[in-house]
Amino acid sequence: MIAPWPAARPARPLAQRGDADEAMAPGTTVDHLTETYRAHYKSLLGLAALLLDDTASCEDVVQEAFIRVHSARKRVRDPEKTLAYLRQTVVNLSRSALRRRILGLKLLSKPMPDMASAEEGAYEQLERDQLIQAMRGLQRRQREVLVLRYFADMTEAQVAEVLGLSLGSVKAYGSRGIAALRTAMEAAS
Repeated sequence: MIAPWPAARPARPLAQRGDADEAMAPGTTVDHLTETYRAHYKSLLGLAALLLDDTASCEDVVQEAFIRVHSARKRVRDPEKTLAYLRQTVVNLSRSALRRRILGLKLLSKPMPDMASAEEGAYEQLERDQLIQAMRGLQRRQREVLVLRYFADMTEAQVAEVLGLSLGSVKAYGSRGIAALRTAMEAAS
């Protein structure tokens, strides 16, 4: 189990402290923050428990709050506001934890795409084979126009340019090719 509060650091006389500690306001020293954390650990844990549902998450949030306030202790100028900073950080971290959980649940609750059954796959393969066989029975130009138009997803103008045909010829080959395919597919069924 993780310790509920950081280990205490023995207080150093003011003469031994570095310039960094002397430049800070009284409420931002590590010792004051540590003492505030120790004194209010249970109430901070209770605050997190109101927002989160499991003890481990609550402990993690409270300890993370201490670390974050410790890292930003230069911003706390008034010793009376140290506890307020800790409380607000606990609330913010709890909200973030809940958002991550909700997002995870949303992602998990999305249904998996429907998978085709073996019968459907076999039927699709049969239809595909019939279509390929019917395509082989078309005239070469009809087959080229239909493949470029519908399988390569080209516009009629692009097909005309690729094949070196007029736009009217592409339309005519396409129309006749679809009619021949329809007849061949109906005959195969």
